Amino acid sequence: MKTWSTACLDWRERIVEGRSLIPFDPLFPDEAEAALAVFKSLRVVDLAGSPTFAECSDEWVFDFVRAIFGAYDHGTATRLIEEFFLLISKKNTKSTTAAGIMLTALIRNWRFSAELNILAPTIEVAKNSFEPARDMVFADPELNDLLHVQENFRTITHRRTNAKLKIVAADTETVGGKKAAFILVDELWMFGKRDGAGAMLQEATGGLVSRPEGFVIYLSTQSDEPPAGVFKEKLEYARDVRDGVIEDPRFLPVIYEHPPEMIEAEQHLDPKTFYMTNPNLGRSVRQEWLERKLQQIMKGEGEEGEDLQTFLAKHLNVEIGLRNRRDRWSGADFWLDAAEPGLTLEGLMERCEVATIGIDGGGLDDLLGIAVIGREKGTRRWLVWSKAWAHPIVLKRRKEIAEQLRGFAKDGELVFCEKPTQDLEEVVAICCQVRDAGLLPEKEGIGVDKLGLPALVDALIAAGFETDANGGTITGIGQGGFLNDVIVGVARKLADGTLKHAGQALMAWAVGNAKEILKGSARAITKQVSGSAKIDPFIALLNAAKLMSRNPEAYRKKKAKVLILGGSR
Repeated sequence: MKTWSTACLDWRERIVEGRSLIPFDPLFPDEAEAALAVFKSLRVVDLAGSPTFAECSDEWVFDFVRAIFGAYDHGTATRLIEEFFLLISKKNTKSTTAAGIMLTALIRNWRFSAELNILAPTIEVAKNSFEPARDMVFADPELNDLLHVQENFRTITHRRTNAKLKIVAADTETVGGKKAAFILVDELWMFGKRDGAGAMLQEATGGLVSRPEGFVIYLSTQSDEPPAGVFKEKLEYARDVRDGVIEDPRFLPVIYEHPPEMIEAEQHLDPKTFYMTNPNLGRSVRQEWLERKLQQIMKGEGEEGEDLQTFLAKHLNVEIGLRNRRDRWSGADFWLDAAEPGLTLEGLMERCEVATIGIDGGGLDDLLGIAVIGREKGTRRWLVWSKAWAHPIVLKRRKEIAEQLRGFAKDGELVFCEKPTQDLEEVVAICCQVRDAGLLPEKEGIGVDKLGLPALVDALIAAGFETDANGGTITGIGQGGFLNDVIVGVARKLADGTLKHAGQALMAWAVGNAKEILKGSARAITKQVSGSAKIDPFIALLNAAKLMSRNPEAYRKKKAKVLILGGSR
């Protein structure tokens, strides 16, 4: 019995030294070399002189090909490693390499009428893989005799086995009912943005159940937004396998990214480190182009405010935590550093002397967000915890964010309502919980949009709360420019360390969506400017901050003072 591990515990040292990120030799060297010989003979037509892979590729490509085909046990017709994940920067010949790998699989395949698929998120991405594969066939007379290219169907058929390699664009073609033994999923980050992509990929890869010789390869660059959906799941799983957190010898991750400590020290911006995420540097990637492009962006000469983050994600494989646009909220730069993971509502209430609550939301196709800010005993730091609710209709009407919302629900930070009033009932229950703990101020304790949420106000009144018009704690908060003081104030508290939050992905997403604009001399953050990207939990935070900035006292403390004074008389 062969034993091996796909963990790469020393990946930091390997990537700094430019060594292979595959921690073991091919399990079956003969299979690896036979397949590699086929792969190396294929011609890359879009390069000058149409060189073969053997002539134009670096060793990292050959290592990856060896690992894939060298995992096949010819004696049992079984592939011992069946899932592969490659995360690599843009322009490192990812799609061309994908075409070569799948052509090699088509040529090496023994199963008659086998199906091989390259699954791409769009037609344009599909072309990026099909056209190099087509040209590899046309450039080799022997392959031209062996393989039949049908350009209108983006299909290449093996004339002897009738096996077919088809490049499928998921935005126009169905993947249901596929029986493919070999699947390559290109640009997985784009699938991560698509509603229902997880189920679609599960359907597309289901053929491996009865085809033990097959494989699935996931290829991607980093996302231009915080990772979401199936991409986020695969990336987190791949990192855990690489780091030895999860033991899965049938899954091989190859991730070209800077060690976290280098990102923290901003060493990834040093051109001397560009090679770490660009193993094809000097071949398909030009060092001087990367340096010049980064210099232009850093000087503010980029075309859009998101250029730096997009450049870092695509060319240096830096994961985006917040979308740091030029029109971003000024506090976004400090948000991630202010996290205190594991902070719960109960923990906040235990540590704080007073708490205010902010609530924000809209219609049934919107989110309802709540934020609780507590003032910590002794330190007077602000502690923040949040949560959100959504009705299922949002998944149909806001498909562009559906996968992200499902991810937040899986984390327990968002709840999909099973009945129309569930969100209101659970928000009111949280307000009651804070009140019953004796932390709410008698007045100005719950901040809501002045113009919205009448059903919520009714539900709060039914639970024993009063509006500010009746001397109670439910307070209408003006929006837009009226929030200028807390837009600035919360950012300052994040910067000086006097605000800590629970490190929730939902709130980080909302913070990253917030766009700051000037209205006269006041700053404003509005839903109209932010578009379909939701900011309700963040606006709830600003509403709560508006009340906490008034230096409130908990109602129980005020009552205690009256008793003491009465006793002294």
